[in-house]
Amino acid sequence: MWHILKYVARRGRVTEPAPEPLEGARRPAHLIHHEILAILGRALAIRHVDAGSCNGCELEINALNNPYYNIEGLGIRFVASPRHADLLLVTGPVSRHMEVALRRTYDATPAPKLVVAVGDCGCNGGIFGESYASCGGVANVIPVDVTVPGCPPPPAELLAGILAAVQARPPSGEGMAAQEDFAPGFN
Repeated sequence: MWHILKYVARRGRVTEPAPEPLEGARRPAHLIHHEILAILGRALAIRHVDAGSCNGCELEINALNNPYYNIEGLGIRFVASPRHADLLLVTGPVSRHMEVALRRTYDATPAPKLVVAVGDCGCNGGIFGESYASCGGVANVIPVDVTVPGCPPPPAELLAGILAAVQARPPSGEGMAAQEDFAPGFN
């Protein structure tokens, strides 16, 4: 055991350098919050759909909720129902068993809806591709607005992809007629 301790003491700590922050990913929170409110007129509601992933992307999505990224403070929240969502965050290659469920989730999301495909598997099928058990990427099943590649993509890139999707969406006054018609009589 002593020879291991001497080796560690001689060699020192061996690690890779810390990654550089993504440019623009650490904008001040109040600016991101105001931008979301200006575009949507309310908080952004996200419905996460796991279409057959290995859960690597889910770990990174869960990291968005920690105090470092604090997406709740930015006006972004996860919801349990697609009927309350503005954006679908889809991970994994779409398995044949999840194909119908993903389409139903997409259809249940009120218009105008956004879809972000997360990870290499969500973008193009990843190492699984298309096979008897996999439909491949999310775009093979439902329309996708933004893709966030990586295996898994870091939380900062996930946040940048979500913000890119929101920025591509028309302002809250435009294109909202379909959502207003969603619940007639409740105006």
